[in-house]
Amino acid sequence: MTITELKDTIASLLAQKVPTFLWGAPGIGKSSIIRQIAQEQNIGFIDLRLALMDPTDLKGIPFYDKESHTALWAPPAFLPKEGEGILFLDELNSAPPSVQASAYQLVLDRKVGEYELPSGWAIVAAGNREGDRGVTYRMPSPLANRFVHFEMDVHVDDWRVWAFENSVDARIIAYIAYKKEHLFTFDAKSENKSFATPRSWEYVDKILKANLKPSLLLEAIGAALGRDVGVSFLAFAKVMNKLPDIEMILESGSGAYSDEVDVLYALSSGIVGSFLGNPSNERLEHLLTYTFGLKSEFAVMIVQDLQRSGVKMEHSDVFKEWVKKFAYLLG
Repeated sequence: MTITELKDTIASLLAQKVPTFLWGAPGIGKSSIIRQIAQEQNIGFIDLRLALMDPTDLKGIPFYDKESHTALWAPPAFLPKEGEGILFLDELNSAPPSVQASAYQLVLDRKVGEYELPSGWAIVAAGNREGDRGVTYRMPSPLANRFVHFEMDVHVDDWRVWAFENSVDARIIAYIAYKKEHLFTFDAKSENKSFATPRSWEYVDKILKANLKPSLLLEAIGAALGRDVGVSFLAFAKVMNKLPDIEMILESGSGAYSDEVDVLYALSSGIVGSFLGNPSNERLEHLLTYTFGLKSEFAVMIVQDLQRSGVKMEHSDVFKEWVKKFAYLLG
């Protein structure tokens, strides 16, 4: 399922407190998606990395109660006590079987030891697939049957919407549009420690903003993505110097054009990112006017990126003319 489909589906199941399990390759943003759902619904979010826990971390520590003359379990402080939210059990199938057993009780009965999960909280779990070279344990069938299982796929369009919303460096967004296959290069059969994933591209964004010396940039980016993808990205990033003045386009509707495909990919992402950073009806009119002179596929790419990011343009007379010009590509 795509990220958009998953968000809509999981958000709907949360209200019914249906436990869901999200499967996917490493680095594709499983935990980020669940955190984003919680933020959008303005509810709590607790992320438990079960692979780093011992059984007593989840169940609590036993102590002797003098009044009842029984042994009780002191529940851990990190579990929610009230309100509503998402309890996210990350890396569930990477946890040792003894920890999974404690999680099984929490998922099955919504309680573990003396602790009971508040009624307003839903359980979502996630894990890597068994064939992805991660440390995983086969999930017991009774535990697996307690979840509704979804598999998360990597989709460039969804990632680009997220990247625009989070002000990811325009060079990265443009490069992924140009080289879609480089968004995710993980190969379970490869021994390479570095490979491109949505997570590692987020690291590259931070590397670019760290203002490293040019002599160190390739090493740092290659360490995040793998050297081949790093070299390819930096070579592409140089075309950003060939772009026309994007602010002038947005302020006047006019500017230079290019026939170079890599430049057009960079321009398309750059102009969308600049508009989203400072949107207005006037700047939208200028942007649309400029696209009349672009190669048709890039004019359509720009408008589709804007629409996926929630920009409304049906009210614009320029957009009505735009639709007449490019309608044959929209079917």
